[in-house]
Amino acid sequence: MSKKVQAMYLWWHKPVIDRELLQSLPNLKVIANSGVGMDHLDLKLVASFGVKMANAPHAVSSSTADTGMALLLASARRLVEGHHIAISSGMEYSEADFLGVEVTGATLGIIGMGRIGYKIALRAKAFEMKILYHNRTRRKEQEEQDVGATYCDNIDHLLQQADFVMVVVSLTPQTSKLIGKREMELMKPTATLINISRGAVIDQEALVTALQSGTIRAAALDVTYPEPLPRDHTLLKLKNVIITPHLGIKTDKATYMITEEAVENILAALNGLPMPSEVLPS
Repeated sequence: MSKKVQAMYLWWHKPVIDRELLQSLPNLKVIANSGVGMDHLDLKLVASFGVKMANAPHAVSSSTADTGMALLLASARRLVEGHHIAISSGMEYSEADFLGVEVTGATLGIIGMGRIGYKIALRAKAFEMKILYHNRTRRKEQEEQDVGATYCDNIDHLLQQADFVMVVVSLTPQTSKLIGKREMELMKPTATLINISRGAVIDQEALVTALQSGTIRAAALDVTYPEPLPRDHTLLKLKNVIITPHLGIKTDKATYMITEEAVENILAALNGLPMPSEVLPS
């Protein structure tokens, strides 16, 4: 069948696209990815075979933003700990000092104000949060005003002020371990770090140390490196961290929309039309 294959739809990074596979598919014209992140693909290698690539940024933005806010709220109000207390066999009453932190009026720092980051800002505005953001390029003034966001050209200023830091960037060589020991030490000891981008964007060993030492209050992670973590990893044993299994885009509606967007890109490529979500190698 190899000569008949003209398009591939990747779901959850499968199959692995390497030189051997590309050489075995001489008529491949397009690869469509089921999500935004393309760090699992060697874009230059794929392009060298004359194959176009597309992702699905429109379909995943709302569901991923929802996941970010869910993690923020769950961590702030200690929902996972509270659930285990509520269902425990010895439960008689809730301790008076089992306290979370306030979300309303708190400062949210968003690192990466693309499509997903902006939707997080829209949701945070409804919680009356003060919103700071850091991005490679500044948003238009009207867009900032619409969500009440303030631009920080220096990421350090955002880290020093935020009660919650939400990381929403693509994984590139420039963003690998973007948040490390130095950055966590700049954060408030009462701050929470939330990651819905890629696990490798955060230095996980530095995160373990920061959580154990009280450098930061807590973390909420929808992504880790690797996924899943080894079962003996220290992060799995800490009470002040919530980890979910990359749930960002996993809703029934988002899955359907992702497939629709992939098919739209594939059909455009096969018919020689502009692809709505084409991704080019940098």
